[in-house]
Amino acid sequence: MNAASPWRIGGAPRRVEDPRLLRGLGRYGDDVVPQGALHAAFLRSPYAAARIVAISTEATRATPGVVAVFTAADTAGIAPLPCLVPRNLPDGSPMPRPPWHALPDDAARHIGDAVAMVVATSAAAARDGAEAVAVEWDPLPAVTDAAAALEPGAPPVWPTGNLCFEFKLGDHASVAAALAAAPHLVAFDARISRVCGAAMEPRAAIAEWDEAEERFTLRTGTQGPHNLRDLLAVAMGVQATALRLISPDMGGAFGLRSHPTPEHLCLLHAARALRRPVRWVADRTEAMLSDPHARDTHNRVELALDRDGTFLALRVTSTANLGAYLATLGPHSSTNNLGGLAGTYCTKLIAATVRGAFTHTQPLGPYRGAGRPEATYAIERAIDIAADRLGLDRMELRHRNLIPREALPFRTGLVFTYDSGDFARSMTMAEDAADLAGFAARRADSARRGKLRGLGVANAIEISAGPPGAPMEEGAELRIAADGSATLMLGTHNHGQGHETAFRQIIAERLGLDPARLRIVAGDTDALPFGRGTFGSRSIVAGGTAALAATERVIERARRIAAHMLEAAATDIEFTPGRFAVAGTDRAVTLDAVARAAYAPGARAPGEDAGLSAAAAVAPGNATFPNGCHICEVEVDPETGEVRLDRYAVVDDVGTVVNPMLLKGQIHGGVAQGAGQALMEEMRYDEAGQMVTASFMDYAMPRAADLPPIVVQSNPQPTATNPIGAKGAGEAGTVGALPAVISAVCDAIGVAHLDMPATPERVWAALQAKGGDA
Repeated sequence: MNAASPWRIGGAPRRVEDPRLLRGLGRYGDDVVPQGALHAAFLRSPYAAARIVAISTEATRATPGVVAVFTAADTAGIAPLPCLVPRNLPDGSPMPRPPWHALPDDAARHIGDAVAMVVATSAAAARDGAEAVAVEWDPLPAVTDAAAALEPGAPPVWPTGNLCFEFKLGDHASVAAALAAAPHLVAFDARISRVCGAAMEPRAAIAEWDEAEERFTLRTGTQGPHNLRDLLAVAMGVQATALRLISPDMGGAFGLRSHPTPEHLCLLHAARALRRPVRWVADRTEAMLSDPHARDTHNRVELALDRDGTFLALRVTSTANLGAYLATLGPHSSTNNLGGLAGTYCTKLIAATVRGAFTHTQPLGPYRGAGRPEATYAIERAIDIAADRLGLDRMELRHRNLIPREALPFRTGLVFTYDSGDFARSMTMAEDAADLAGFAARRADSARRGKLRGLGVANAIEISAGPPGAPMEEGAELRIAADGSATLMLGTHNHGQGHETAFRQIIAERLGLDPARLRIVAGDTDALPFGRGTFGSRSIVAGGTAALAATERVIERARRIAAHMLEAAATDIEFTPGRFAVAGTDRAVTLDAVARAAYAPGARAPGEDAGLSAAAAVAPGNATFPNGCHICEVEVDPETGEVRLDRYAVVDDVGTVVNPMLLKGQIHGGVAQGAGQALMEEMRYDEAGQMVTASFMDYAMPRAADLPPIVVQSNPQPTATNPIGAKGAGEAGTVGALPAVISAVCDAIGVAHLDMPATPERVWAALQAKGGDA
């Protein structure tokens, strides 16, 4: 391959996916309509908490077009959905795991809890049938706030109470002593708002039953087809081989489509019972009512500093909302990434306590960052508040406490050991990219126009491809056909990141293969026997490691065939992209020629199998730690409280950059999601537990006009933990954006802290409380 070709690691070819997606040729869940398919609709609870006294389906069965109605009595043989993140109660006993059934038989426990499913010949008939289901409800008091749920006398979600677990990490005794003795102590409360992922395409699923094979096929957008298949197979009481999972195109997933839901179980059950395909497509309001939600924590943050501003200890106490049911990864976000509290700093002592609470709300799941933005938010907001109280410059205080490059690898005060990075350089580069020197002039200009300008900063770090010390494997298989074209099958899944482009670059560079001759296949459990999926910024790190491992195995097999063709020992054959040669000679054969020989009778050595393919299911050497610095500026209208993002700069270290264009896209998208939560997004409930943000009329989403041009620069410090040197990039933008945006708003209006979202109403009220100006 020509060194100048964009199809190399570090090149920036245009996305292969785009022509298909932009021309409307994508294959999304709603595009799949099998012949003879029936349509499903769910009857969902209008109450946050209510006992089900009785359900009558007589009127529904008489509705034109209705084929069947399913209630809890019909789905009783399906096992409850599992929670795979075990935690304990304060006394050390295992946390309660209330059953999350396909359909509940005793009570509804959140607005939108599905209590019946109607299957009909059309979607309209199914909806009409669902409306005809008569439920006798006994409404009960509800609690939707996690902190309130743990107060004495709070309405119980389950008979066991509302406390699910208490999780502690770190040396609490030493941290408490350091906090008590510190010359300076900063303590504040911070709320992380509740959000909905709001993917471009609402959830959809199509279930089929093959009577001849006694086998299910489920088509649904998911980040981990193999994991979802295995969990659903257990619940349905069948072997994994009796369920094929196909994940089509998705308009985003963000972590919230990583686990099974009751709808999957109901659809599979109906397809088998009716011997016909059954499909379901949610509308936006139904998605808001039934999708997993995310974030939603109350936090107490305490940072101890010495007289010079050196960080001594950090303690974070958190109450996490888990919703009414434990999703498969329900406790994950609030407990599994607490190591991020260390940030990029030398803080020696860190401790965290998390109490998980059941509430009458939708189950919580991982969402872009899954605890990483929350951890970064805690330490970065603490630094801003500390700088203000101690009269120190925010930038200088950060520089003073950064982990120096020469100290790496560095074991932090909590869990993580960072292997590579240059945190000070990233921060300096970000200051230059943001034109920090010109901020005073811009602030003065804003003041002349009657506006308030603020600057926010955050040093962000996260873990990817973990867990640390035991990273999860990923699967890949490379098949080269007789004509030299190839197919790469991946256990990871592309739902917007650009995998079809990035993986072509990785394989094309190593093999010297024309990328147009490489096909990428993912999202089908029948195509590849093993895969973990796409989550936690792991695809290039773990998936790339597996893809390269499979490629190296193909090369080694091809080397033996080339040796036979060239009448030489395999140990004397050297491979350069596209070519096998006898060392020290001009005798060589191309990869295409070797591929033809691999399938030609008599062209291989005796005993050598035909074909040219190899599979790998391997793990990278360890987790990685993408990091960077975000600096943003906002302008606030003091008359209305409106916040406008005016400037944004990011310098990121994601290790080796496979494709800088894709990287910028990931950073842009992550910043948009983080800024959206910081400024406008929030799932809200009234006192009765009714959701008041069940559509985009009430749940604000960022638009292009809400974002400024985002400057993205790279400070790559490759890691040695995987053959590419990559660290992961998918969540980096969000991890830094939450604290950076709130930091800028607080700086603009002159308050120590303001909880997200910084809506005009909330900002205006804060200004009025302090006299109307900054």
